[in-house]
Amino acid sequence: MGGSERSRRAARGVFAAFQCVGAARVRPDGGGAAPGGTVIDLYAAGPGDAAGGKPADLVLLDVREPWEYATAKIEGSLLLPMGDIPANLQKLDPEAHIVTICHSGVRSMNVAVWLRNHGLEKVQSLRGGIDAWSREIDPNVPRY
Repeated sequence: MGGSERSRRAARGVFAAFQCVGAARVRPDGGGAAPGGTVIDLYAAGPGDAAGGKPADLVLLDVREPWEYATAKIEGSLLLPMGDIPANLQKLDPEAHIVTICHSGVRSMNVAVWLRNHGLEKVQSLRGGIDAWSREIDPNVPRY
């Protein structure tokens, strides 16, 4: 098994563990959507209407790099690359329900955990990232 395959398997294992620990269980109708867990299911953060808008009470924090954001994004999301989070922590509202987004969910999970450890209690990560969003919620969002 090559190094990159080993890395991919390790990342999948870590991500699976994160999904199991503290995962938010939210009904498809939106009920019970209190941000108690660390991972949020796609249908919980899905478009607020047929036009693909986000629910008004969510801050969609995209932690990918600018080139990734330019390639594919969820409308209404805020770009703040993972490496810039510590320097911009004071700009985030500690009372806001923040959903972090990356490509596959690994970086956003790391950011969500880091933010929670720094006092932002209503932070969750979008399970599967923008790739899953494109496959399951909005096929108009390009995949890369």
